[in-house]
Amino acid sequence: MNKNTIIGFLLLMALFFGWAWWTKPSQEELARQAEHKRYTDSVNYVRKRQAEAQLAAQQQAQAETENMQNFPDVKQQNLIKTFGLFSNSSEQEETFFTIENEVFEITISNKSGTVHQVLLKDYKRHDSTAVTLFNPKTKKFALGFYDREGRTITTENLYYQPVWYDTPEENLISLNNADSIRFGMRLCANDTAGSYNPDKYIEYRYTIRKNEYMLGFDILFHNLQNDIISHTNSINLDWYADLMRNEQDLKNERERTTVYYKVWQDNVDYLSDTKESDEKDRKTGNLKLDWVSFKSRFFVSTLISNDRPFEETRIKTEVVGRLTGNEHYLQSMDVSLALPYEAHNDYTIPMSFYFGPNKYHTLKNYGMDLEKLVPLGGWIISWINKGVVWAFDLMSSWNWNYGIIILVLAILIKIILFPIATKSYRSQAVMKVLKPEIEEISKKFPNKEDAMKKQQATMALYKQAGINPLGGCLPLLLQMPILFAMFRFFPSSIELRQAGFLWAHDLSSYDSILDLGFTIPFYGDHVSLFALLMAVSTFIYTHISMKNQAGNSQMPGMKFMMYAMPIMFIGLFNSYASALSYYYFLFNILTFAQMYIMRFFIDEAKIHQKVKEAKGKPPKKSRWMQRMEEMAKQQQQARRSASAPVSKKKKGG
Repeated sequence: MNKNTIIGFLLLMALFFGWAWWTKPSQEELARQAEHKRYTDSVNYVRKRQAEAQLAAQQQAQAETENMQNFPDVKQQNLIKTFGLFSNSSEQEETFFTIENEVFEITISNKSGTVHQVLLKDYKRHDSTAVTLFNPKTKKFALGFYDREGRTITTENLYYQPVWYDTPEENLISLNNADSIRFGMRLCANDTAGSYNPDKYIEYRYTIRKNEYMLGFDILFHNLQNDIISHTNSINLDWYADLMRNEQDLKNERERTTVYYKVWQDNVDYLSDTKESDEKDRKTGNLKLDWVSFKSRFFVSTLISNDRPFEETRIKTEVVGRLTGNEHYLQSMDVSLALPYEAHNDYTIPMSFYFGPNKYHTLKNYGMDLEKLVPLGGWIISWINKGVVWAFDLMSSWNWNYGIIILVLAILIKIILFPIATKSYRSQAVMKVLKPEIEEISKKFPNKEDAMKKQQATMALYKQAGINPLGGCLPLLLQMPILFAMFRFFPSSIELRQAGFLWAHDLSSYDSILDLGFTIPFYGDHVSLFALLMAVSTFIYTHISMKNQAGNSQMPGMKFMMYAMPIMFIGLFNSYASALSYYYFLFNILTFAQMYIMRFFIDEAKIHQKVKEAKGKPPKKSRWMQRMEEMAKQQQQARRSASAPVSKKKKGG
């Protein structure tokens, strides 16, 4: 080996090592390669497990096929094709089991394993029968999923087996002295011998507690990880119910029946309660919910997620054509939910049902925004009504009649509003004093083309007298939120339901002293005495106010509207909650009493003398007006000071 050969070999080695160093991967590339290897290993492992599961499923399917061959009956084969793994649970006799506590009685059917009927012990329908939340014959509560053969399975028509945990094996399960008890309905899979496999099942587990309207409801999946196939990590739940009438006034109850729902990490919303049908579905976005509620006027059926929110939701409410002639029917509710599901040996979906009254404090105690099912109004109206609810509950604890409670409430509100009412009455007294002079101005400018002059003269008179013509209106406007709050509170208060007072048998509904036997448009088929009393008292109050109002002869259109309103109230309130008409009637009567009392404290002759004295003096300026005038003077002085040097310079030139 000569010198040139050695040099060439060394150069070749240098090129080789240089190229190896140059092409060496960086630390980032090494990390990516390691991550790719881990991912590849994980995928291979998952594929291996899936292949093993598929092989096991094939072996199970083969066993079922062999089992099917043992049943040459075509009907049995069709059941297996339709219901797959649960075909043995497709044909049985329907039986019922009852679980109860102090507040409700719940009937559970072995068909679909779900709540068949709910009876509330403390409440009665308008015909004195037990309150029924929904029609048990048409209700639906069913899971939907794919089995390992790709068949669509629904549990609606499958039969479950009862499981007793804490009580004897009886059809009536009661709390007795326990604080809570559990009861289960179990849907077992087939085994290879054509019977049930007790080690593979879906179970609905119910937990009932003492004095609670909340019913625990868990769905358990045991050893079905290879039998239920979920590509979206969820299974479907369909819930349907025809809500039933419970109140005297069917029209009013229908108008307050709809679906409410709590959006995950957001507010409570609801479908329209004025349309015959309304819907919200996944087309409007992936609607995640904490709970969904079928709400009538005073009672609700609510499904609550205790863990992860419901997803892929579709909500619908409608009046079904086949039931429109049924006087016991309200509306149909339909909800489709996606429940989170993971393929484990044991997997539980924890939920709850609330079957009970739409009562504010009962719902609020659960801390889930369920109290928003009670429509108390928005913003300031709801805050007023929360105070009213507190006062109502306090006086109810004293076992007072609700008619007396409403009277005391009206007096309390009048006392709170007394300073505002006093200011309003004083302003009306001043306007009454000025009435002759206002009429003189009207005579001076009788023509329409002189309307601007008449307005200027009237405002000049007000300014000379030092009064604000809106002084009597503003206090009335401040009272309006309370009147609106009462308009929302009384029809929504379940405390007034079936509470009698005087001739009214139910303060939450209309009071009828005469059934007409025919229907008058915009009025009804009966006569409500509280509505008449309220309208008459409103008419008298309107007459007194218009009589004392200055210049009302020049506003015939306004005068007609003011007198027409009490007549409109007769039609509006004739079929409304009698408690509301009764409250407004009391409010008017207390207003008359207040006006009478104020006459002893307000001397109109003295006011007249003060107005005369004020007319001869310059009008008193408010602090705000004084500040504005001072600012204007300062600005004028600043302009003069700024322009002075320029003027001198020009003069000197």
